[in-house]
Amino acid sequence: MIGGTGPFGRALASQLHAAGDEIVLGSRDSARAAEAAAELGVDAAVNEEAVRGAELVVLATKAEATIETARALPLESPVLSVASELRPRELVSIAERVAEAVDVPVLAGLHSLAAGKLGAELPDEDAFVCGDDVDAKAMALELAQKLVRGRAIDAGPLRSARALEAMTGVLVGINRRYKAHAGLRVTGLH
Repeated sequence: MIGGTGPFGRALASQLHAAGDEIVLGSRDSARAAEAAAELGVDAAVNEEAVRGAELVVLATKAEATIETARALPLESPVLSVASELRPRELVSIAERVAEAVDVPVLAGLHSLAAGKLGAELPDEDAFVCGDDVDAKAMALELAQKLVRGRAIDAGPLRSARALEAMTGVLVGINRRYKAHAGLRVTGLH
């Protein structure tokens, strides 16, 4: 979990640890990683060490740091980018830019989930994942299913990350406007 000391990374790490997954919380600052990991009961390491031996690397950094962070990592495993910009400046998604910067499969997903909703009870909503590598996407969908009471939904190829990342801004706006904690569910799937 790279960027695991932030709110979303911590929430993901907590839920996945509770589901029985082995989590290594990564941060640029080893003391911050150790402190957060101790609170969650997971392992900690600096980012470069946290990715070693991982089956799937989750990039939970702030949007503005995601691409440079990914570029600096000694990646050998697929990467799930959960970052999104509330006011995108480019037509290409963050996940697509990460894919251009690294030599491993990149996926995008979990953009409709809020850190605050990943508490004791899983949110009653769906989680979306997109990517081009079938095996990596299967791992990311399995991870996503552990985070919601709804379904983990295959949202198509990596280019769909543009829409998934944009959903974050839409949901934030709706939740502010209505003072709610809305999520997404897809109907009509069998």
